[in-house]
Amino acid sequence: MLGALKSWSCYDLSLYTTRFSKDELAKKQRVWEALCKHYFQKFVSRGARVLDLASGYCEFINNIECAEKYAIDTDSESLKWAENGVNAIQQSCTSLLNFPDSFFDLIFASNIFEHLRSKDELETVLRHVRRILKPSGHILVLGPNVKYAYKEYWDFFDHHIPLSDRSLCEALVKNGFEIIKSIPRFLPYTTKSHLPKSKILTELYLMLPILWKMVGQQMLVYAIVRKNR
Repeated sequence: MLGALKSWSCYDLSLYTTRFSKDELAKKQRVWEALCKHYFQKFVSRGARVLDLASGYCEFINNIECAEKYAIDTDSESLKWAENGVNAIQQSCTSLLNFPDSFFDLIFASNIFEHLRSKDELETVLRHVRRILKPSGHILVLGPNVKYAYKEYWDFFDHHIPLSDRSLCEALVKNGFEIIKSIPRFLPYTTKSHLPKSKILTELYLMLPILWKMVGQQMLVYAIVRKNR
């Protein structure tokens, strides 16, 4: 396990930790179990080394199947949710210098880029991500799409950068990635939304992409490190 590092947080933990009750956190874990099993797993090979960037309560990294698991977050309490086998490291996503070049097969970033302070900071993070990904490495980004959540987007005090699927893709391309898949409307805005609320509803939702276009306010972008960079 890599040593714990403390650095500046890109979101206010005092706000983040009060947004979900214990019951809601347990429901989120069950929803993420279905998301990983029935959708995200197809992007991750069983032999991959995976980093969950700003992992929150480790919903993704706990439920994805891969050879090596790493989770970073500034909140030590959140990292306590990491299951056995996860290398949990307390640090900010804005500083990844402790990881060597070409180390990860895939990096997952969920609902974090909007918390960064500026687009310059986002580009810094993307350059770090590109460096620590293998030449054939991938990044998978999930986050609110300001194009479809332009009202709710600013209800969170710690949201700073408005990102749409197009602007996120532009940022990725500018910083050495090639877009493989971009889904402008994928999941509802938050797990507090009407759908999905359980594993069964989540599985049903994932099987019906027509629902994504009706209620989806979060985008999903999948990109690979560009060979000629």
